[in-house]
Formats: sequence, C-alpha cells, structure tokens
Amino acid sequence: MSSPGYLNIIDYVTISSTGNAFDYGDLTVARNGLSGSSNSIRGVFAGGSRPPSDTKEDTIDYITIATKSNAQDFGDLSALKRNTGCTGSATRAIWGGGTPDGSVLVNTMEYITYTTTGNAQDFGDMTGTDRRHTIGSSSSTRGLFVGGTTPTLQDDIDYITMASLGNSVDFGNLSDARAEFGGVSNQIRAVFMGGWDSPAYDTVIDYVTIATTGNATAFGSLGGGARGASAGTSDSHGGLG
Repeated sequence: MSSPGYLNIIDYVTISSTGNAFDYGDLTVARNGLSGSSNSIRGVFAGGSRPPSDTKEDTIDYITIATKSNAQDFGDLSALKRNTGCTGSATRAIWGGGTPDGSVLVNTMEYITYTTTGNAQDFGDMTGTDRRHTIGSSSSTRGLFVGGTTPTLQDDIDYITMASLGNSVDFGNLSDARAEFGGVSNQIRAVFMGGWDSPAYDTVIDYVTIATTGNATAFGSLGGGARGASAGTSDSHGGLG
C-alpha cells in the first residue's frame, strides 16, 4: 500500500502505440530513490527509501514483463541504500554506488542474475571516490556508470565488462560534472542529458561510443534545464540487444 509522498505504483505503456500509461501492479514496498534494469523477460527494482523517516531499503523486487501483476520479492541488496546507479545485460543487473543508512556513500557494485532469485552478489568497486546519483547505461557487453555526487559533483565515466567480475575501469569524463541526469543507449552509443549542475539545471546533451574509451562529445542541448531528467529508453539496449 502506498504511503504519503511515496508510491508503489508500476505503470506501463505499449511502445508501438501512443496514449496514457496503464496500471501494471504494485511494488512490494512504497519507496523512492530506487533504480532498476531489465532483460526481455524480467524487470528488477532495488533499494530506495520509505517514510516517515527516510528509512533505507535493501529490497529487490522483480516482475515478469509480459504479465501484469504485483512485483514479487527477488532478494536483497548487500546493504540498505538508495540513489544507486543501475546497468544491465541480457543476463545480469548491476548496481553501483548509493547512500546507505547513515548517509555514508559507497563505491561498491553488486549484481543479480535475472533468471534466478536471491540476494545480490559482490561485483567489484567503482573507480574514484564513493558516490551516489550515478547514472547507468550499457550495450550488451559493457556497462557504464556516469557522473554523480560525492556530494561534490562528478564527471567520471567508468566501465565494466558485465559478463565478468572486477573493479570498474576509467572510460573518460563528461563534458561537465553533474548528477541526476537522464541516460539512454543502444549497442553503439550512450547519450546523457540534463541534470543538476550546481547551482543551476543543465541543458547539455553529450555522448560516448561504448566500445571505445574517451571523453564524452557534445551531442546538442535540451530545450530547458532538467534535474533528474527521464532515464530514457531506446529501441536497442543491453537487456534487449
């Protein structure tokens, strides 16, 4: 059941048509600050916080995308936390960074395998400092964790090879340091847009070619600054390939 200011609602749209979203079901716990990923079968949502005292969550929920229903319990993250980044392949969902209870940031990464249920397992550590509000993106092979705050705004781009375990590797840098922006990708490019660039919102859009390394390149601008811009979607991503 939803709590004031926090929702457990899951909505869906059919991408091939236009129109309003429809009710899909409910999360197991009403919360905000969670993050998620999917393959072509299952969607997973993890972490977050819930009222009345902003209590952190370690819950991982899952849904079977083709079937409308309430989310079910998948397992738990390694710690109670919110504001993690998330990326994924057709096999794994991987979370990085975040804010555990006590507001001490982390740089750890952990993963689950979609076809099973159970608690998340250690993947490795992100480069650089502990951070939150990092954005995840991917091809079918590489996952990216981008930007965030320590709380100082960051411009780091890290990458991992999702089929293996290990620490992330430095990829390059965003055109400017920011957090809470939108990200979208296909098998070739990841594109990042908007976000919080203190003391103002950002309109910048930049991109990287996922198979290479290097700094992000200018793509264009949003019509207006946006904090927490839409996470974005595309016709090809790490889950659906």
